Amino acid sequence: MKAIVFDKELKLDNNYPKPAPQKGEALIRVTLAGICNTDYEITKGYMGYVGVLGHEFVGVVEEVNGDDKSLVGKRVVAEISYGCEDPNCEWCAKKNYRHCPNRHTIGIWKKDGCMAEYITVPTNILFEVPENVTDEQAVFVEPLAAACEILEQLHIEPMSKIVVLGDGKLGLTTALTLNAHNLDVLLVGKHQNKLDIAKAQGVKTKLLNEFKIEKKYDIVVEATGSASGFETSMALTKPRGVLVLKSTVASGKELNLAPIVIDEITVLGSRCGQFPPALRLLKNNRIDFTPFITKTYSIDDALEAFEANKAKESLKILIKI
Repeated sequence: MKAIVFDKELKLDNNYPKPAPQKGEALIRVTLAGICNTDYEITKGYMGYVGVLGHEFVGVVEEVNGDDKSLVGKRVVAEISYGCEDPNCEWCAKKNYRHCPNRHTIGIWKKDGCMAEYITVPTNILFEVPENVTDEQAVFVEPLAAACEILEQLHIEPMSKIVVLGDGKLGLTTALTLNAHNLDVLLVGKHQNKLDIAKAQGVKTKLLNEFKIEKKYDIVVEATGSASGFETSMALTKPRGVLVLKSTVASGKELNLAPIVIDEITVLGSRCGQFPPALRLLKNNRIDFTPFITKTYSIDDALEAFEANKAKESLKILIKI
């Protein structure tokens, strides 16, 4: 089968072995996959991963190795991590597989990814895609679920003032998600064309160079991935407010963390999320990801697709399998 593989270099392998589903797994024919920034980081050595790339996808179940065949023929998406299922694992008992110390993560850690004609996935992390949700919308479920995670972790009062910093895919998705839950959210970024995507769906927006830095927000979501963004986030969070970190800030720059103590700010790390809430948002047409799609490439043009993903003006590059 065709597969996009990273092994010291990125390549399209036309003869990669087709996987066979183990007990409890489904064989899925992938129809559409999305390139994530994590995929790009892997090509630079992140996690030391070797194998098929990709964790954002939608596909059709062709076979199930198990008694329950109800998913056969269904369009599905899959959470990116699955656990060890050890009866003594507290995380697997809660179905919070993303924190299982012995987890597998699709296309990132110990498990081949979705940028291939076929992938095998445990059936317990598969979710059927509603009929009215297109493949082009469903492929965004994983990042959308990550944005929904904030609402699982944090009780947000209706009158809370929220600001999201960063107008990349992460910031846009987070702002659209919070807005879809009728919360008072403002998206701040550097690119008017990206802010306009959120504005068109009812989100309040502001260019960073026109935005007044005031310590008046109950909740600040940092989605810039930069040290300066983290510092600005602290300057925006009012005393006893919450600073949500949605991006990883890896910087050698010295940070002054005194405001966190002085203002008694709660810092909340937020990563992956559960799929059902995200699928409901898509089913009810609460968010439209069409403006995110910069271009769709064939799997035969995968290397070109990865190059296009590097461009600053690109938001989401999709790969048709």
